[in-house]
Formats: sequence, structure tokens, C-alpha cells
Amino acid sequence: MYHDFKPIAGRPLYIQVKEYIRQQIVKGTFQGGQKLPSTRELSLLLNVSRNSVISAYESLTDDGYAYTVQGQGSFVSATVVHGQDGSAEDAGWRLDWSQRLSREARLAEELDIMKHGVRAERGTISFTSIAPDESLFDLENVKRAFLARMAVEGHVLLNYGYAKGYKPLLDYLRQYMEQKGVDLDGKDLLITNGFTEGFDLVLSALGRKHGAVLCENPTHHTALKNMRLHGLEVCGVPMGADGIDLAALEASLKQRAYDWAYLIPSYHNPTGIVTSPEKRHVLMKLMAAYQVPVIEDGFNEELRYSGSHVAPLIAAAGSGNGVIYLGSFSKVLFPGLRVGWVLADKDLIYYLESVKRARSIHTSTLDQSILYQYLLGGNLEKYLRRARTEYKRKYELTLACCKQYLPDAAVSGDGGLHLFVTFPEGFSTRELLMACKAQGVIFTLGEMFFTDGTGQNTLRLGFSRVSDENIRKGIEIIGNAATRLRNGRGNGQC
Repeated sequence: MYHDFKPIAGRPLYIQVKEYIRQQIVKGTFQGGQKLPSTRELSLLLNVSRNSVISAYESLTDDGYAYTVQGQGSFVSATVVHGQDGSAEDAGWRLDWSQRLSREARLAEELDIMKHGVRAERGTISFTSIAPDESLFDLENVKRAFLARMAVEGHVLLNYGYAKGYKPLLDYLRQYMEQKGVDLDGKDLLITNGFTEGFDLVLSALGRKHGAVLCENPTHHTALKNMRLHGLEVCGVPMGADGIDLAALEASLKQRAYDWAYLIPSYHNPTGIVTSPEKRHVLMKLMAAYQVPVIEDGFNEELRYSGSHVAPLIAAAGSGNGVIYLGSFSKVLFPGLRVGWVLADKDLIYYLESVKRARSIHTSTLDQSILYQYLLGGNLEKYLRRARTEYKRKYELTLACCKQYLPDAAVSGDGGLHLFVTFPEGFSTRELLMACKAQGVIFTLGEMFFTDGTGQNTLRLGFSRVSDENIRKGIEIIGNAATRLRNGRGNGQC
């Protein structure tokens, strides 16, 4: 016994002793009414100070695991329930939980790319992430925002909050969206735990008259997964160089009825395409004509590297209420602060608030307040200038390397944190991935973003967290492997 006690630096020693003895009590090593080792004896056995043992025993007594008899020592409480008491009634009771899973749980596991995707081993050049580069995080101003907010209302921030959101942040975001050209008349906001919760809340709240939804093909994998988890039939519309193919979209709208459309008009995931302003207006007229509401994914529309700001679809809708906008700063600021928002018709937000309250009560008020204070101080604009400069440089480097080493592939992406690569028909990026993985390079297969099982000749390259040296080296390896695969088949195809 006692030889397995291994102190952890930085954690109070008496707490570690307490937890160790409590574990032995719960396991049944010490029985109810049994005397514990004396404080002097245990200090020698564990090689800790006697004062640490005394404090540990006092804390065990406070928690009801032990009691003290004056002049005799400390004893295990007789009321403690052991984890393994050997009772015949409990010992053999086991369930096969795999037989009790819901359809949703099974489908979620099946679509879980974090479990079933290619894992990056140590030293691997990975183009799979499109998360922000943490080396750019503005830590000092985040710390200041935290301390400033805690000093003002710390006691409030640590208590329960409101399902709708933290009012100062809500007010800030209203102004923020108004600056994007959005008509806020008749609209309202709800704070969520990032994009994913917001999307799930909207899918849960909207009725399914037709059971089908339109989206771009390819589209955001997380959104695609969630729509399928909600039992929706997902119908993809092909994309052109400047956004969704309007002729194909109109043909789909004529063919059947849809409950709504899910669209990513700016720095589309995975293609990186920005839908042109002209196409946005025609798109909104089409959706209005067919009375199909739109769920707009704001994604990382702040990461534009050239040209002027393109207004979101909800701005193009004017005073209409047919667009539900999902916003988040996760790709431009700090994804660790799980804060997103839904901007929609105020009547819809009224019901979404109730769904939110039933699901998660509220988004962390502490996270919301830190974000609010950070934004209030004008830090977003300063951070974006620095982030855009760095990401634009990496974007241009990645694009140049693709043109050099992947001359036969088409590359799309107008900004953001990734590029999308399309090889000639018949080429297999899955075979390419296996060949590259053997050389220490991985990327995201494009096929997972497609609604119809196509895209086997595509891949996504996330460059935000890859060093310049590894961008060059990694894409060269991809290019050389692609050439070998094409030449190895003799017919120019893989």
C-alpha cells in the first residue's frame, strides 16, 4: 500500500493526502470503524509533513469520511458506502449499452471525423485544422478584459445568467450587425455556445413540413452532420467560381418544396469562395419568390484580405425577416470562448430563447463578459489588422505553392484559413492521403463535405497553424505524391 502515492507539484499536499486516503476508503481498503494510521506514522509512510496529514484528516472528518476519538486517533466513518462491497445483488449486474443506443447516437459516432479521421502523429505536417493560430492570440488584452469585468461585477458573472444572453454583449452585437448593413427592425438576438449550438437550436425549433433542406455542394461538414442527425434530407446545389449556381438552385426550387436553405456566402467552407454581391441579391429574390427561409452561416467573413466588405445575406434581405443569421468570432478570435449568436425575427428568437433555456440554461456569462470587455476596448480591430496580415501572407504562400507543385489541380479560396483543391475527375485524394501520410503529411479529404457522395478528387488545405517551412515542404510532398500516382496508372488517372 502507500507506495503508489505520487505527489503532484503545484497542488496543496494536504489535499493530495486527503484524496489518496479517501480513495482507499471508497475502494474498501479501509473498512467502516477501522482506525487510520496515526498522523506521525502516515507522514513517514507517505514522506510528507505531519501537518499535511493532520490537515488531511481534518478535511476527511469535515467531509464525513472519518471521525476523531480524543486520545485514540482517527477512524473511518461507519456510514461510508464502498464502491465494491462484494454484494451478490450488484456484482454481476452489467448492461450492453451498445444495444440501448439511439439512432442519433449511432449516426453521430459514424459521422465523427475526430474519431474516424486520420490522426496526426508527432512530427506530422497537418493541413487538417482551420482553427486560429494561437501564437497570434492577444493574451494581455484578454487578461485585462477579464480583470476589468471581474472588478466591476464579478459576483454577478459567477452566478446564473440569462438564457437570451449578457445584455451588454447583446447591445454591442446589435450595433456590430447594424454596421454590416443589417436592418434590425423587427429582429432580435440570442447568445449561444458558438455556431454549433446556435445551428442545433434553430434546427430544433423549426418545423419540418417537407423534411428537406437546400445547401451548397460541398458544404460545412459539421452543419451537414447536424442536419442529418435531425433526420433531414439534404439536397446539395453545385457551386460556381463566385458562389452557388443560381440556375441549378432555381431548378431545385422548381422540382420540389424545401423547409429552408443553409448557405455560407462568405469564405465558404470548404471551397473558400465568396459569393459575389450581384449573385447575393438574385439569390435572395429567388428564395423570397419560393418562400424558402435561409439560415446564413457567417463563418469567418471578417478574414477578407483584399477588396471591400461584402454585406451578408441578412443585409441583402432588407426589412424582410426570411434570413436567420448565425455569427461567431471563433475563427477570428478565440474559439475557447464558446460564444456565438443568432440574429433573426424577434418572434423566432422568443421561442429559441425557451429552447436554449431547456437545453443549456445559458451560455457562460463569464465568457460573454470577457468577450464584451475585449470588444468594447477596440481590441477586435487591432487584432484583425495583425491577424489579417499574417493569414494573408500564409494564404498567398500556400496559393503560390499549390500553383507550383499542383499545376494540374484547380485551387479555390478567396481568403479565410484554407484553400480547396480539385484534381481532374478520376483522381483519388484518399489514395493520395495514404501516400502522403507515409511521408508525414496529412490533409482533409474533400469528399466528407459533399452531400451526394462525390468529391473523391478534392481536398482541403488548412494553413493557419502550419509554419512557412512546413507549408512549402508539405505541399511539395503532396505534389510529388500526386505525380507518382498519376504516372503509376499510365492513363493519367488515379
